Amino acid sequence: MRARILEILRENRGRPVSGEELARALGLSRTSVWKHVTALRRAGYPIEGSPRRGYVLESVPDLLTAEEIRSGLATEVLGRQVEVRQSVSSTNDLAKERARRGAPEGLVVVAEEQTAGRGRLGRAWASPPGVGLWMSVLLRPPLPAPEVARLTLAAAVAVAEAVRAVSDVPCGIKWPNDVVAGGRKLCGILTEIEADWERVHFVVVGIGVNVNTPAAAFPPEIRESATSIRIEQGRPAPRAALARAILAGLEHAYRETLAGRFDGVLARWRALSVTLGRPVRILPVAEGQPALAGVAEDVDGDGALLLRLPDGRLHRVLAGEVSLRPADT
Repeated sequence: MRARILEILRENRGRPVSGEELARALGLSRTSVWKHVTALRRAGYPIEGSPRRGYVLESVPDLLTAEEIRSGLATEVLGRQVEVRQSVSSTNDLAKERARRGAPEGLVVVAEEQTAGRGRLGRAWASPPGVGLWMSVLLRPPLPAPEVARLTLAAAVAVAEAVRAVSDVPCGIKWPNDVVAGGRKLCGILTEIEADWERVHFVVVGIGVNVNTPAAAFPPEIRESATSIRIEQGRPAPRAALARAILAGLEHAYRETLAGRFDGVLARWRALSVTLGRPVRILPVAEGQPALAGVAEDVDGDGALLLRLPDGRLHRVLAGEVSLRPADT
């Protein structure tokens, strides 16, 4: 209901909306409207109001609230339930906990800060408060476990297209799922699965986007390799609008994948790729495996990278850390 109140106040920016008008539109009492408006004010929304003038939303702050994320969200499943925390160790861990307790598909867990965020290969992910989009999405796909890797590529497409939609940043995707801009990492995606030999129980897609992170907020060891939308375009970006765009794009890509139309998603991934056609070096993820070098030729239907080796052989890479040559772009 609060999301609907915000939507009405946004539609009438500059014009007071009376409590009676809101009550009539929402089927509530004026007292209930007042209680919802009071809660929105406590959450940080600057809503002015008086008995004679009505309510006016003076500005839209950069808040990650459930109401803000759901307001205008054009999805049927993803984001219908949003849980927002000020601080968690990891949104993926909280989403998995909720999944094990029976949370429905489409649950989105968002935090203003992660104290133990992590990325691929067990690496730490810096998640300072108030500047990024740290969220996890719960999916329950009727897919065999080997096909779940496709969802990671679908998520990368959704993020890259959303960043382009809400900003001026011409980002791309480095295989398999790093969203990069100017050769530096803008977003990391961590997909975790819980399954047994019979079926996939659930998948959690963790998405960490450096939205308004200043350079000084990055740990020194990644300051040269990480970036944010704000750094790239020179001004802040709206985090809730980005969350909505990602969820809408991910739901579309997810449906296409489940409907057997992953080829279309893969074509969009290829169009956004900064890896294909480039000389690359693949660092192994398992100890004892050799590093590989060659030209990244394509990605197959399972998301594996097809690497053309110097001797002409085509090698299928399922996992690894890609380094673009001669330099990351």
